[in-house]
Amino acid sequence: MIKFDAVSKRYPGGHEALSNISFHLEKADFAFLTGHSGAGKSTLLKLIMQMEKASSGQVFVNGQNLNRLSRRQLPYFRRNIGLVFQDHQLLFDRSVFENVALPLQIAGFDSRDAGRRVRAALDKVGLLKKENQNPIALSGGEQQRVGIARAVVNKPDLLLADEPTGNLDPLLSAEIMELFEEFNRVGVSVLIASHDLSLIAKLRHRILTLDHGRMIQGATEKIVSDS
Repeated sequence: MIKFDAVSKRYPGGHEALSNISFHLEKADFAFLTGHSGAGKSTLLKLIMQMEKASSGQVFVNGQNLNRLSRRQLPYFRRNIGLVFQDHQLLFDRSVFENVALPLQIAGFDSRDAGRRVRAALDKVGLLKKENQNPIALSGGEQQRVGIARAVVNKPDLLLADEPTGNLDPLLSAEIMELFEEFNRVGVSVLIASHDLSLIAKLRHRILTLDHGRMIQGATEKIVSDS
């Protein structure tokens, strides 16, 4: 599903955010990406989403070499990836339903089909009864659930999350992680960037650790999970 082959990312001025990264995450795998602040976690996710380009090496997603991805192909490529942010990035001038429907509107889905997909996604995260509310009226945990529903409404093969529990208490964090595990159990590949080591330690999934742009743990390990 995801393969990095000797990937480095250098920014103008010479800062090397990632250095010679190689790892392989297979389809339906679940892994955590950890490391100190500035270790390169967000940069790695941006390379997968093609929000950034690798300076050297090759990135493959679902068998596609991203070095060869054209600008025209990019929107179609991104439809197969769901992305969850720490700060939710919801639109507070739209309802919960409208926030979740946004990716489908951009993709040109028929309104009736989009409505079915949105309600199915909201039902999965336990917010179907709040589809008409404004996200600003929801709790932090509920807002994150809206963000997850929006990320999966396109039924993506791959789900990425960047510090999805960073603003939540331990109980809500555990609930959010259970949602990610539920999607993984139905075949969705999941990669979560997180610094919450205590939460990660409770879950039996592969851990990829970055330190100053280098991968120091997990590059060749297999998943250890009973899920």
